[in-house]
Amino acid sequence: MNSPLRRRQFLGLSAAAAVTAALAACGGPSTGGSSTQAAADTDFSGVKPATSFDFWSTHPGQSQDVEKQLIDKFQAKYPDIKVNLITGGKDYEEIAQKFQTAQAAKSGLPALLVLSDVWWFRYYMNKSIIPLDSLLKQLDFTMGDFRETLVADYGYDSQQWAMPYARSTPLFYYNKDHFKAAGLPDRAPKTWAEFAEWAPKLKAASKAQFAFMYPALAGYAGWTLQNNLWGEGGAWSKDWEITADSDANVKAMQFAQDSVYKDAWAGVSSKDSADDFAAGIASTTLSSTGSLVGVLKNAKFNVGVGFLPGGPSAESPVCPTGGAGLGIPAGVPKEQQLAAATFLKFVTEPENTALFSAATGYMPTRKSADMTSVLAKTPQIKIAMDQLAVTRKQDNARVFLPGADQEMAKAAAAILTQKADVKSSLTDLKGKLDGIYTKDVKPKIGK
Repeated sequence: MNSPLRRRQFLGLSAAAAVTAALAACGGPSTGGSSTQAAADTDFSGVKPATSFDFWSTHPGQSQDVEKQLIDKFQAKYPDIKVNLITGGKDYEEIAQKFQTAQAAKSGLPALLVLSDVWWFRYYMNKSIIPLDSLLKQLDFTMGDFRETLVADYGYDSQQWAMPYARSTPLFYYNKDHFKAAGLPDRAPKTWAEFAEWAPKLKAASKAQFAFMYPALAGYAGWTLQNNLWGEGGAWSKDWEITADSDANVKAMQFAQDSVYKDAWAGVSSKDSADDFAAGIASTTLSSTGSLVGVLKNAKFNVGVGFLPGGPSAESPVCPTGGAGLGIPAGVPKEQQLAAATFLKFVTEPENTALFSAATGYMPTRKSADMTSVLAKTPQIKIAMDQLAVTRKQDNARVFLPGADQEMAKAAAAILTQKADVKSSLTDLKGKLDGIYTKDVKPKIGK
């Protein structure tokens, strides 16, 4: 028997197994105890840049080739500074583990490091990265030309701790051919309620297995579900107050669960919803802008993208920022830190951020970046750029609490793949997040 119910059960079990396996491997750096590292000396007056430094990257968005291209351009301009590009890990969690090992050994540290939205704050708490303010001033970064929301994501305690690099937002991806067959307008839905009205027509006309595919929970749940919560008027947290089990959150997550089980138009990806969408398994999905180039390459149909849907409480802003930045570790010679900052300035210059965006689909971090040629080739990127104007900084609970993203993924897996009670699952999540804040964060930030 291969009924829709059996398929959903299989997907649920495989997605739950994938979450369990992925989260088991995502321990990340420890935040327990107090940091023994002294505050960084950030006076770089009289310092000369080193002749060589290590740059650890995960090559987000399959960016290794364009990273090498940028390094070649840099070394043509700065022949006295050699950049050693090193694969720090296959993903953000793996590079975090490697970085912690190097910190503990006090050797082999890079001078420049890719760090994701959910990892950088623990580096700040452990004093394992330096504030960049003095370097930004000394090297004359044109701060007013950076996109404010992307820079603000790395600000805390009146200091700047990283600069935006591989920055993304989620996008609503849709199969234009399926929408046309279902007689639907060629656009993203304005609200999730509107999409719920479209979904049965879409599923019937398209013959796809699902009208919508939720992103893989291990990597995306805490991120993309902020969209659902905000639209309903909820959030993972309000400042430092954990609000995971609010009535608004329960409504948002009950809607999501019903879409999988009761209404049966949605599935949960066990690996990568962008791949599922490109393969035609689902007519729509949410995925990172960093997936755009790959989706357009692999899909055998007309791809549409749009803003994220809103909810009854808010239609805007309901899109979270996300992705990775570049930070400079403490514990390496100041000469290397200055060399790394020189390269950091170079890769974030308008021409170079446009080059990186063209190769990956990530957002240009500078307002003045000339995206004309990029948009001529990939006009869908314009939607992602326009959506930046209505993005919202992520909830503290998701990006500032160590390991919180994993707990959110577990709760989402219980709700969406095991049909667990929504209210009790979110109440349990609130307790875990409160515990993380009380034990690991509050003692270090004094709030």
